[in-house]
Amino acid sequence: MHLVLLFLPLYDNAQQALPKSLFADVRDELVTQFGGLTAHSRAPVDGLWQEDNSHSVRDDLVVYEVMMSELDRAWWKGYRESLQTRFRQEHVLIRVQTVEVL
Repeated sequence: MHLVLLFLPLYDNAQQALPKSLFADVRDELVTQFGGLTAHSRAPVDGLWQEDNSHSVRDDLVVYEVMMSELDRAWWKGYRESLQTRFRQEHVLIRVQTVEVL
């Protein structure tokens, strides 16, 4: 099994809040595509990274996760590109892990 985690920012690069409908659309798309979803959205998680030696960047994020038996990398590449456009981001982080279901 594969666990895919999507890290979705609450604000665009201009620090404008993204509409809740955008998150609902992604949720609905993932449920339709994979049959379920776990959303970590109650309290946003903090993302922090070093953009250069003198500048750190911070994001408030929600995390969506889906599980699947087969990983279609081409589909996920296209979906990430779509999310980057819709969320007005240079990059949306999507991470995959191999998991064993007990």
